[in-house]
Amino acid sequence: MKKNSAKKTAISPVMRGVATYISQAARKPLPKPVLEKTKHHVLDTIAAMISGSRLLPGEKAISYVKTLGGKAEACVIGSRCVTSAENAALANGMLGHADETDDSHAKSLTHPGCAVVPAALAMAERENAGGMRFLRAVALGYDIGSRLTMALGDYDFRDAGHSTHSFGPMFGAAAAAGALAGLNYDQARHLLSYTAQQCSGVSCWMRDADHIEKAFDFGGMPARNGVAAAAMVAHGFTAVDDVFSGERNFFVAYDETSRIGRPPEPAVLTRELGKTFEIMNTNIKRWSVGSPIQAPLDGLLELIRAHNIKAGDVEKLVVRVAKQGANTTDNRDMPDICMQHMCAVMLEDGIVTFESAHDEKRMKNKPTLALRSRIELYGDEALTRALPSRQGILELTLKDGRQLHKHVIAVRGTTQNPMPRAEVDEKAYHLMAPILGKARARRLCDAVWGLERMSNMRKLRPLLRA
Repeated sequence: MKKNSAKKTAISPVMRGVATYISQAARKPLPKPVLEKTKHHVLDTIAAMISGSRLLPGEKAISYVKTLGGKAEACVIGSRCVTSAENAALANGMLGHADETDDSHAKSLTHPGCAVVPAALAMAERENAGGMRFLRAVALGYDIGSRLTMALGDYDFRDAGHSTHSFGPMFGAAAAAGALAGLNYDQARHLLSYTAQQCSGVSCWMRDADHIEKAFDFGGMPARNGVAAAAMVAHGFTAVDDVFSGERNFFVAYDETSRIGRPPEPAVLTRELGKTFEIMNTNIKRWSVGSPIQAPLDGLLELIRAHNIKAGDVEKLVVRVAKQGANTTDNRDMPDICMQHMCAVMLEDGIVTFESAHDEKRMKNKPTLALRSRIELYGDEALTRALPSRQGILELTLKDGRQLHKHVIAVRGTTQNPMPRAEVDEKAYHLMAPILGKARARRLCDAVWGLERMSNMRKLRPLLRA
């Protein structure tokens, strides 16, 4: 059979830099602060997956994957199912974003953990990889995924209708899986080509009332497709030499200059690569609610504790966040993504827990509804300009005439106000204990903190089952 004689394109500096970095990442030591932060995000994502296994999107993902069969390569978290790496990545990715518990990278408009960690975990199990190799692959995934979306134009790319939450994480998942599969430089280039061919996503996910498609778009699809790309290339699939340059390349296909006013910047993919680790710029949520609600809840908690405020004291609460955040959270039907409801819960309870953020019956509670009717939400131009910093402004009027004001600039869990190991551990433990039991949840937390010493990631499997 005659070999394809298509004209070869010279490899661009961007492709050369990204492919080289992917092929070497699993062997390169991480700086100590980066290693520590990577463990924070692994534990936070595992906790999101375990808690998500008992939510509707997670239950649907697990039951679906059980129908697929597949070679026993990787476990589906929160179940007894062991299936192919691709199927496990799909299910675990959906578990990771079954809720609003997982991490987020504000500048790239992505949720890296729910795609990168499931993909890395599935491939690590398949390849019998050790914990240190796994951690390096996860850090790599955050680096490539976030840079990919930033190269496309992040917020402008989203405004043109694309789902940044699908594009970047898919490349991050592929990079992590490819590193664990031991792909060399040439294979890494082909990996990126197969990822580009599978990459898709439309930002209408925000209309998904049940969070099932959203879980697929953010976590399941990117994780599965990233693992598939790595597995195919490891099997010997070849591809276009450089999907990032030449005729009809990836950045030409997604050039939205006519609509958003500026072209993609492919060079962003390699900018500060190996020096600036984007996992250090990724946020962990203090509260298991949508990102725009984090700042208002932080501010309300401070006001409640500083002034001993009770729900009955409140005459009116005005909440201001960025316009997109207001649109996304305004009087939604799901409790954990409804701004007015979650603020009412904070005022009534003086805290927000995972349970209270998912109590759908409470959305019909008359006292809660009465309080919610006194909460107003507005999109604010100044806070929109402050993005990617997700700030919030609270204007609280009390029945005794007092007026309190709070502007939250640095949300707890962000780069500017990070959660230390103890807080991440506490959050994860409380999410996992109701499902795994207190003893196993404690052992799992401790195992993740010592992952760099784990010889084979399959040893984690007994702690992940339920």
